[in-house]
Amino acid sequence: MSTQKVAFLGPQASFTHLASKALFQDEMLVPIRTIPECIEAVSNGKVDIAVVPVENALEGIVPLTIDYLFHEADVYVIAEIQAPIEQHLMVHPNNKEKWEEITTVYSHPHALAQCHKYLYYRFGKVPLEQSTSTAAAAKYVSENEQACIAAIGNASAAVEYGLEIVEQNIHDFHFNHTRFFVLSKKNHCIQKSGHINQVKTTVMVTLPKDDRSGALHQVLSVFAWRQLNLSKIESRPLKTGLGHYFFIVDVLEDERRPMMIGAMEELKALGCEVKSLGSYNTYETRSEAPIK
Repeated sequence: MSTQKVAFLGPQASFTHLASKALFQDEMLVPIRTIPECIEAVSNGKVDIAVVPVENALEGIVPLTIDYLFHEADVYVIAEIQAPIEQHLMVHPNNKEKWEEITTVYSHPHALAQCHKYLYYRFGKVPLEQSTSTAAAAKYVSENEQACIAAIGNASAAVEYGLEIVEQNIHDFHFNHTRFFVLSKKNHCIQKSGHINQVKTTVMVTLPKDDRSGALHQVLSVFAWRQLNLSKIESRPLKTGLGHYFFIVDVLEDERRPMMIGAMEELKALGCEVKSLGSYNTYETRSEAPIK
């Protein structure tokens, strides 16, 4: 069996890289700079699979991932990875003794938000600069030792880029986990041992264009009377005007089951536009532990 190419939001030692290694330890992992580029890589066939972050327990969905999957790409979710997130403050070794004097903190926007209280009370008005990933921030700090700056990221990033962790676990709340979508052009479900015993389907729904009263209630009723459990429903702008939204719905059922098939048909009969991202298993990982 040939080795698959798996794109991930890089560079090396990003949280997405750790999640990818846990599920695909025997595959060729390819770092890519941004989320859209990751999705485009699998959509265009440059890689077989892409792994991107989709939701954080503290900061909610990653809008760039959801919006790109809705507006731009024709790909499927074939697995979900849930991983704990531990954020650390790290500096270049040359600045270890004066780290409390840092002038700028770099990291991914979600990481900065996850550590908002810590940063506010520890450093006050020190500027926060966004990077494409936590690992990109760590790499930047490692390449700019003359500047007294810091990055927020994981312990693997500190090792990868030769940085010193000066404060550990600086995220504001204890339960900090991130969901990652595993994407493919083919609609199939990855089957490995150790997954949660609950298939999930992600559906994107646009309400009927006539904007009739109770449309969202009708959509929810489609699932309710069939006793299909929703683990998530959230709205995102359609980008066509104020008040225009599509909805992301996670259903705890396989899309091939009769009740789900009926639900999709009824939604379309109501005048909704429906885009299914497929049915998939969820895998939980602890740091860099591989999933067999």
